[in-house]
Parts: sequence; C-alpha cells; structure tokens
Amino acid sequence: MSIDKTAIRNAATVIVIRDRMTTPSILMGQRGSKAAFMPNKFVFPGGAVDAGDAHIPLGSALPPQCAARISEDTDPALARAIPVAAVRELWEETGLILGTKGTWPGEIPADWETFAASGHLPHAEPLQFVFRALTPPGRPRRFDARFFLVDVDAIASDPDNFDNACDELSHLQWVPLTEARRFDMPFITEVVLAEVEARARDLEPPASVPYFKNSDEESLFLRMRGHTTPYDGPN
Repeated sequence: MSIDKTAIRNAATVIVIRDRMTTPSILMGQRGSKAAFMPNKFVFPGGAVDAGDAHIPLGSALPPQCAARISEDTDPALARAIPVAAVRELWEETGLILGTKGTWPGEIPADWETFAASGHLPHAEPLQFVFRALTPPGRPRRFDARFFLVDVDAIASDPDNFDNACDELSHLQWVPLTEARRFDMPFITEVVLAEVEARARDLEPPASVPYFKNSDEESLFLRMRGHTTPYDGPN
C-alpha cells in the first residue's frame, strides 16, 4: 500500500546527550542533498512511525508521565508506537542500540532483525519526552514529531561506533552544545536546541512539554499540561 506523502505522519526524534554535567554535546547528522524533506540540514536522528511499530515488544515502557503527555491530544495507542519508532530510527540512522537485554517472542520483523540479533529489546524507559512540533502547512512532508532526550549512558552499544548506520544521515558527530548553532539546521531544530540547552543538566522531566502546533488556521505554542498562547513567529 502506498503512503500518502501529503498526510501528516506521526514521527519520533531522538536527542542523545553526553557529558551533560560538564561539557554537554549532542548527536547530529546531515540529511542528503536530494532528500525531499530538509535537504542538507543538520538534524537529530528520527523519522516517521511505521504501522508495525505498535506491535513491537518493549523491554521497558515509557515513564508514566511521558506516556500520559504523549497521549494528550492524540491517539493513546501512540504512547507505545512512538517510543518504538524512536528506538528504531536511532538504530537505523546511527547504529546505536537503545536496548535492554532480552529475548524476542515470536517472529522478528525484517526491519528489526539486526537489532534483535544484538540480544536486545527496545528500551523506552530512558526516553524523556521534551518537545512536540507539527510541520507547517505547505511543506513537501508534514510530521507530528515528538522529541525525546536520552542520556548516552542508556545506550547499550559504543556511542562512537556508527558502523551499523544506514546512509540517511551523513557526517554523524557529537556536537558541543556551545557550537551547535554554527551548523545549518532547520528552524524547529534550533527551537528544540534551546530547550535542550535549558535542560542539559536537569535530569528531572520538564514541568510541561512545549508543543509548536502549526495548523491550517493558526500557529500556536502550547504547553502540554500547561497553558496555550498564540505564537506569531516564523513558520
């Protein structure tokens, strides 16, 4: 079945952070020049939720607070599929394993075979939901993206080994937070980056999650479990 590329697709993005208490850096890569969505831009690993993600076994679930916020203003079933997509996209685009040791029950889907061969199940518990953004109208692709912050200590593989990464992102590298804005990145990535900078040394979940909602009628900057205010900035 073909995918309607004009439809809004749910998506998950992962911001891996290391040395957060001293000299924080984040993992980023560059999208290809021929990519239909954000070509040449430096971004965090991430991508669209697949239909099969809702049926993938989890070694651990999202923390209850994160799951509740994921479920706000959306299908509650996505509280499982979205973190699974986050783990899958991180694995596919960087080769890093966010997993906990475990045996897969039943048949392993083809796109999870190499992950499962490492002896791990997807590990959602370390994912901290920190941002949500809906792509503005008029773009070639539109995503309802949830951004997760995860500490490098939760990664089960060598965080400097990207040998198992696909070719969707090039120039994968650890970027010091103080230098990240030198890179050519999308506007929304800059917005999320500011949130990460503010939270880099804070291990607790945010009091509320920002939601940059660009609908056909208006652009809003909401706070999930917070207040709604009009937003008139760039979109």
